[in-house]
Amino acid sequence: MASTPTRTTGTAGGAKPRQASTARQANTSLPVKVRNGYRRFWSVLEGTGTSRNGSTYYLILGSTLALTAIGIMMVLSASSVEAIAAGESPYSAALKQGMFAVIGLFFMFILSRVNVVWLKRFAWPGVGIALVLLILVQVIGDEVNGNKNWIDLGGITFQPSEAAKLALALWMATVLAMKRKLLHRWQHALIPAVPLAGIIIGLVVLGNDLGTAMIIMMITAAALFFAGVPLYLFGFAGLVAAAGTAVMALTSSNRMCRITSWWTGGACTNGSDANYQSTNGLYGLASGGWLGVGLGQSRQKYSWIPEAHNDFIFAIIGEELGLVGTLVVLVLFAILGAAIYRVVVAQEDMFHRVLAGTIMVWLLGQATVNMAVVTGLAPVIGVPLPFISYGGSALLMSLCAIGVVLSLARAQMAPGIQPKRLLPARAKAGRKNSPRKRK
Repeated sequence: MASTPTRTTGTAGGAKPRQASTARQANTSLPVKVRNGYRRFWSVLEGTGTSRNGSTYYLILGSTLALTAIGIMMVLSASSVEAIAAGESPYSAALKQGMFAVIGLFFMFILSRVNVVWLKRFAWPGVGIALVLLILVQVIGDEVNGNKNWIDLGGITFQPSEAAKLALALWMATVLAMKRKLLHRWQHALIPAVPLAGIIIGLVVLGNDLGTAMIIMMITAAALFFAGVPLYLFGFAGLVAAAGTAVMALTSSNRMCRITSWWTGGACTNGSDANYQSTNGLYGLASGGWLGVGLGQSRQKYSWIPEAHNDFIFAIIGEELGLVGTLVVLVLFAILGAAIYRVVVAQEDMFHRVLAGTIMVWLLGQATVNMAVVTGLAPVIGVPLPFISYGGSALLMSLCAIGVVLSLARAQMAPGIQPKRLLPARAKAGRKNSPRKRK
């Protein structure tokens, strides 16, 4: 008869291994917890890679709709005072923003139902039209606050540089995907992507819009990064970009004034205070406190912050809705970024990955720059807050970009829960109710 083994957990000999194991766990608990927490964070952020339940799709859609609704509401609040002072309707800016929101949501819906591969045929025509419009800006464009970036289309102004962002992202994704087997060679990695992007940046800089030029630089760098271009090229590109930015700053007294005012906190040599907007923006954020002074009750929008409904609308959000309101906006952008990141990491095709990654860097990078300017972390440059700042062309192009990402997120969903196509295929006559043959 076999004897059953005896447990020695209560003996002194069995206690030593357990004590040693406990000591090892205690010594490594913090590194292990940090490593496991790091892995869990990225696992949650990246998701399953397939998003079969559609969570990624609806996170992108929900955060975009929420940011757009907040934008229309805050444009109405921030623009009403100056509109009344100018003898206009207090609802004029909000109605225009709402009109472009409706148009943008329509195109977002259309693009979310279109196969993204089908958009490749618009890459070259799109970037060509963008170049023509940017050239026309220098010929017949309108100059506003020193920037020549707008074209008047029958009373409605349009900013071609905003369309150039989406057109460049689509074009670079198409070209880099076609040359994917040659991108390890710097000649093919940089040509023709960088020269054409440089032309677009140069045309934007001619209109004195350094902020938009910086965002287009981000778009170019993001496309090259997600295409897998050798990293050493980014070092050289960073040096060239830094040198170019320094030259553009040194050759413009207005830009140098903004930089020196931001750095020193004082006025420029000519007596002007280029940090005026940022200072009053900080006053608005500070006076908002935790819960704000109330929706529509801002003091800074009474001409203390020029164009409060535009680039500095984040300051009005902080003043009227407080820290809670600004955190809501930050969380919505964080949700949007995390959801788009899930789409990016799930893509196996280079065209899809580059296009989605470039759009992610464009929207989140622009939001980061805008908030950095409002909070005084960067010099004042004209960069709107995506989906929220007043500007029809910017809102329209941002919503179209989200439509492209939604199309990629939709393709990851299980077929049974995918949103229906816009034009479902019709069954052929006579075969609609015919039974299938079993194999």
